[in-house]
Amino acid sequence: MRVPRARQDALVGSMAEYCRSHELQLSGVFTDRDAAVGAASAAFTGLLDVLALPDVYGVIAPTMSHLGPKTIAGERGRRIEAAGSRLLLVRKLRTTHHAVSRSGPVRRRHPGTTRVLDAESSGPRWP
Repeated sequence: MRVPRARQDALVGSMAEYCRSHELQLSGVFTDRDAAVGAASAAFTGLLDVLALPDVYGVIAPTMSHLGPKTIAGERGRRIEAAGSRLLLVRKLRTTHHAVSRSGPVRRRHPGTTRVLDAESSGPRWP
């Protein structure tokens, strides 16, 4: 899926602002251009490799849909958490009830600025 450069820049800018306001450092952007590649795309595999580096806290995405279609996004979310990282969504899912975190309070691996990565799949879909 081709996304206009201005829209892509706006998404990255929004996530960078989110990181600044939450004392995080945006360290990299991983983008798949083909939605048909499945859960193990080259970009997602690279993201998982980077999550293994020291001082990487997690992954930031505008919404869960930026990780891919629903079934792929769910699998990718589980793989991010299995890697010991947090998945941070700029926009939370709208629910009719209060969501409760299963993983408990947020713990940082070290004090100060925390590094996060951005993962997008099949182009940005920010409404």
